[in-house]
Amino acid sequence: MWKNIKKKLKTKKYSPVEIIIIVFFLLFSLWLMFSTFSYQNGSMLIATKAWSDFASHIPLIRSFSFGSNFPPEYSLFPGEPIRYHFLFYLLVGILEKIGVRIDYALNIPSAIGFFTLLLIIYFFAKKIFKSKVVGIISVIFFLFNGSLSFIEFLKSQPVSTRILSDIISNKTFPSFGPYDGKIVSAFWNLNIYTNQRHLAPAFFLSLLIIYILLIPVLSKKKTNLKISACLGIILGLFFFFHLAAFLITIAVVLVLGILFKELRIAALIVLMVGALISIPQYLFLQSSSSAFEPVLSIGYLTQANLTIKSFMEYWVLNLGLHTILIPIGVILAPKNLRKIFLAFLLIFIIGNAIQFSPEIAGNHKFFNYFMLIGVMFSAFALVKIWKHKFYFKPAVVILFFFLILSGIIDFFPIYNDSKIALADYPIHPDVKWIMENTNPKSVFLNSQYLYDPASLAGRKIFLGWPYFPWSAGYDTSKRGELLKKMLEETEFKSACKLLVENDIDYVEIITQNPPDPNIPHISNLYNDAFVKVYENTSKNYSIYKVKPSCIRI
Repeated sequence: MWKNIKKKLKTKKYSPVEIIIIVFFLLFSLWLMFSTFSYQNGSMLIATKAWSDFASHIPLIRSFSFGSNFPPEYSLFPGEPIRYHFLFYLLVGILEKIGVRIDYALNIPSAIGFFTLLLIIYFFAKKIFKSKVVGIISVIFFLFNGSLSFIEFLKSQPVSTRILSDIISNKTFPSFGPYDGKIVSAFWNLNIYTNQRHLAPAFFLSLLIIYILLIPVLSKKKTNLKISACLGIILGLFFFFHLAAFLITIAVVLVLGILFKELRIAALIVLMVGALISIPQYLFLQSSSSAFEPVLSIGYLTQANLTIKSFMEYWVLNLGLHTILIPIGVILAPKNLRKIFLAFLLIFIIGNAIQFSPEIAGNHKFFNYFMLIGVMFSAFALVKIWKHKFYFKPAVVILFFFLILSGIIDFFPIYNDSKIALADYPIHPDVKWIMENTNPKSVFLNSQYLYDPASLAGRKIFLGWPYFPWSAGYDTSKRGELLKKMLEETEFKSACKLLVENDIDYVEIITQNPPDPNIPHISNLYNDAFVKVYENTSKNYSIYKVKPSCIRI
């Protein structure tokens, strides 16, 4: 089987234009990832727009590279099986563990993931529509979203002779809904791929499974059942690589198997093998004491004030002219391609009907994925209109411009973004001491949330910034109360009892001036009655060891 694939790759010829395009995809992917995260003089340099997300990713990576995290637990919520898709960050952690610097360990797999996603969009569109132009335009539409967020930009930067300069120097996204109160989603720009580094490779693998599965339909060849089994293995590993992509792929494969008679056996094999591999992962996940169950939730972000008008307005503003061009492309496409579109349309419907995590905004993955195929049908529609009548060509140019204008505006906040330096263990004495003097399995009771020294050293902290574990389905309210109780406790025996019951090895005390309102009041008990094993007076930072202190009781 693999010999045949290698033979096809060797005999495949690419035009000079395609080679240039592929090289551009690679260079752009490398720039995008390295421009948002790098390393210099012992510090991580993190783009400001990635700062919050990386406060979750880096501790998880470090729990695998510098810590001891097997069976896997969420490094910001230890004590329960991990509920976050971790395989990508496990790979990054392994790379750092064997000596690859963290920026290369993270950026190279991220760039490869984004590069391969661009490739599969191009070749998928080229294959189903038999047009290189459709493939190229599909990638352009993917890179430069077609939302109507440019309207928000023009509200703050009216059209003038300086409009081009205003776009190029822009540093903020004109719309970042729902977080800024505006309607156009924050999840259309490239920031979603620089922050959620596992998303692009997950989408690539999902589209690859579907692309290979569709070969009998697209090329009128027989189904290869061995290849179907291999696709099922890849699907099964999705469960802990990216759970949303796992569910999406199952839904698309299932519908394709129903709609195409020639794919039914292959689709069944993919789903059965995928299920067999994913079941142990599911059982591991279910062993967690807290789990969010999917619930019916109609309307996505419009659910609070859902009407037909509000729903339509939301999607017109978010999809822009694609709301017109996608249906046109579907109508103009051959029957088989319309069937393929129906399988992907189910993903759009599911995203608007079921909530899979505590935060409904997390459903954005379903719409990002749907638009991977949606932009292909828009591109096909434009090409067909262009070829239809010569006097339609100016209209196509205008449509094309407004389909990428918001994406162009959204590109420059990423391009112009500044970086924040985060001191790492080579120059951060607290992180270095923890790495050299504590057991990799240690759990720290923390008195700060973001980029805690213990989490940078690969140790687990009792509760990271609550949004991160909450969005993964953990009970952060209960744990937040426990953290508060332990930090505020004034009675020695009660403090020891709580610390031992919650498997705390060390207590970190950071005295901040002014105090952090998000952190409870810290009792003087630790300074008075516990064994201090480390102190950094310049940062008012101390570490206390639990066992030698509490062994007295």
